[in-house]
Amino acid sequence: MSKVFIADVTKCNGCYSCQMACKDEHCGNDWSPIARPQPDIGQFWFKLLDETVGTVPKVRVRYTPTLCGHCEKPACKDVCAADAVYVRDDGLVIIDPEKCTGCGACAEACVYGAVYMNDELKIAQKCTGCAHLLDNGYELPRCVEICPTGCLQFGEEADLAAEIAGSQRLLADEGLKPRVRYRNLPGQFIAGTVYDPETEEVLIGVRCRAVSGGKLLETFTDNYGDFWFNDLPVGIWEVFIEPKGYKQKAFYDLNTKDCLNLGDIAMEKE
Repeated sequence: MSKVFIADVTKCNGCYSCQMACKDEHCGNDWSPIARPQPDIGQFWFKLLDETVGTVPKVRVRYTPTLCGHCEKPACKDVCAADAVYVRDDGLVIIDPEKCTGCGACAEACVYGAVYMNDELKIAQKCTGCAHLLDNGYELPRCVEICPTGCLQFGEEADLAAEIAGSQRLLADEGLKPRVRYRNLPGQFIAGTVYDPETEEVLIGVRCRAVSGGKLLETFTDNYGDFWFNDLPVGIWEVFIEPKGYKQKAFYDLNTKDCLNLGDIAMEKE
């Protein structure tokens, strides 16, 4: 049976315990024939990416746990002339440190940037899923074991079917079918604050609409005059601000390749 990793990003608080646990397990430790020691610096077999999106004051921080995808169709294996990359029965993809020649083809082929070159040992290295632990009675890799919020899960694909349902793969269009799945990946947002410049007061309960193609979203400003359109796909949007007793204000050609803060929006009375 194949193992899978699942990361629910809404549960990640950015503590970096996963990243540090990976370092603790692999730096200075030789787990041959699964892996040689990970260097102290320069490699993150498990890396927590943090990204700040939007502009002040409409700002959010996103955390995305990243590691080797342990793909069903690993590109690194396809390009390895030394036959050093293999897929275990449990689905984990391993680079055999004894067979690896350090040519770097696997690192170039990995679209996830998860393969690193060890110049000292002259081999390629990456996450092993802590296969050395699993082979000795452990149920979980260190990154999953240490996660305090339950963001990370690991286990048999069949046992985690409910969590897999509705999950996503990163760079799914590449067709590599990674065994690392993500739940609740955030989309883009458009946000702003609506106010009356005459009274210098925010406007509460204002109807706001976002339109893209045939898709229509509606929300209302909160007690701070703020509105948010969350989890938007990348595309071109139009936003309409429609407070009663005020002239409508429209924003056109908003490209959500970036998260957008429309700022403080002054409304003019009819």
